[in-house]
Amino acid sequence: METFKLNNGRTLGVENSEWSSSPREWDNLTKCIFFGGYSHVGDEHNYNSNDYNGWDEMEQDIIKREQPVIIKKVYMYVHSGATISLTPFDCRWDSGVLGFVIITKEDLRTEYNWKVITKKRLESVLENINNVLEGEIEVLDDYISGNVYEFSIQDENGDTEDSCSGFYGSDIKTNGILDHLSIEDKELVLQQI
Repeated sequence: METFKLNNGRTLGVENSEWSSSPREWDNLTKCIFFGGYSHVGDEHNYNSNDYNGWDEMEQDIIKREQPVIIKKVYMYVHSGATISLTPFDCRWDSGVLGFVIITKEDLRTEYNWKVITKKRLESVLENINNVLEGEIEVLDDYISGNVYEFSIQDENGDTEDSCSGFYGSDIKTNGILDHLSIEDKELVLQQI
């Protein structure tokens, strides 16, 4: 556990959370179509990898059936832990394609309350939805790799004043933990980093 001194003799403790929920249970813009031993970390789907002669054929069928605006392969590396990425890993023995992440036209209609998706509308949100896709995969990677944290604040007697879990990512400056502190306590923590 990493600890930081706060005002009035209090301390902030930050440690890995063992009780985190999958970010796929949240309201996501993307759909993750994964296969193999880690298919459970993606979303439910009706695709069977045995029905295809490779990833390219599967990708073409997903495009035909889902009509995605964006489709990207998701790669996984498993060796003393697991991690995912939108780019291939260098190790060909312990890594490979896990599946695909997509955003469909229907997802955009729902997200933006559009009845019709015009080229102009799509171009206006393309950079944003690509960032959302990358962010959702990054958070899912944090979950898969156990990079989820919790904090607790103890008073000067060691009694817990406050605690919360479910902060994805190890950087305390960006994972949201500091948002739960007063301005003074936040400044103290930043001085100790």
